[in-house]
Amino acid sequence: MSDTRLLADRTVVVTGGTGGIGRATAQGLAALGARVAIVGRDRARAESAAADLRRIPSAGEVDVFEADLSSQAQVRRLAAELQERLLRLDVLVNNVGGFWAHRHVTEDGIELTFALNHLAPFLLTRLLVDRLVALGHARIVTVTSSAEAFGRIDFDDLQSERYSGQRAYNQSKLGNVLFTYELVRRLGDTGVTANLVHPGVTRTAFGAEDQATWYAMSGIGRPFMRSPERGADTVVWAASAPELEGVTGGYFHDRRPKRSSPRSRDETTAKHLWEVSEALTGISR
Repeated sequence: MSDTRLLADRTVVVTGGTGGIGRATAQGLAALGARVAIVGRDRARAESAAADLRRIPSAGEVDVFEADLSSQAQVRRLAAELQERLLRLDVLVNNVGGFWAHRHVTEDGIELTFALNHLAPFLLTRLLVDRLVALGHARIVTVTSSAEAFGRIDFDDLQSERYSGQRAYNQSKLGNVLFTYELVRRLGDTGVTANLVHPGVTRTAFGAEDQATWYAMSGIGRPFMRSPERGADTVVWAASAPELEGVTGGYFHDRRPKRSSPRSRDETTAKHLWEVSEALTGISR
């Protein structure tokens, strides 16, 4: 089978698919023949990204879903729409995320970094897991960051009342890793795999909404950052590579397995974070 047909019968959902690594990921998966569902909070940007995908000769169908994933109500609506409109779900790419130098609170009363970077993929994955399990060989790929190595889950201040943008971001990325490892344990032998990708420091509009962050990230170091396409390469690989069939609980960078931080492998912390996340999202099984 040629690479352009590798995912010809697969349906993939990419959150944050309107720009940066997410858009490049969607393009890479479409080039492999997948039906790609782009999730973005801005309809115009999502439609623009979808138009680009439809110009890829090998692309399957392209679907657009509009949702602000910092809102739990919109995450729930999105999950319902995905299950209604898509007959199958082979791959869920949890890519959406952000960094803010200043503290913001969502409509749910939750600090924005924790809400978008951790609780959104936690809740969306939990709402879609039955559909994934029903397929029997689905994949979950979550985009994290090496910043997880500097993170600490502060259960006394998950909402970052004592705010530092970097500390909040590090905590949320550590949350991604802890969540994935706990998810792997809970999925057991369902056939669904869950893996993590650190894409590297990438040249995107990441942090553009917060001018203090944007100016810092678009300064002297920006020319040395990776392109979105290079950042997305391992995400596309993790979502599609035949050699990863059945491989779960991996942490990958540049298509190579890496060992995540000691804190990320603390099963007690992972279980507690799972339970707290359930309480904050109102979901349980």
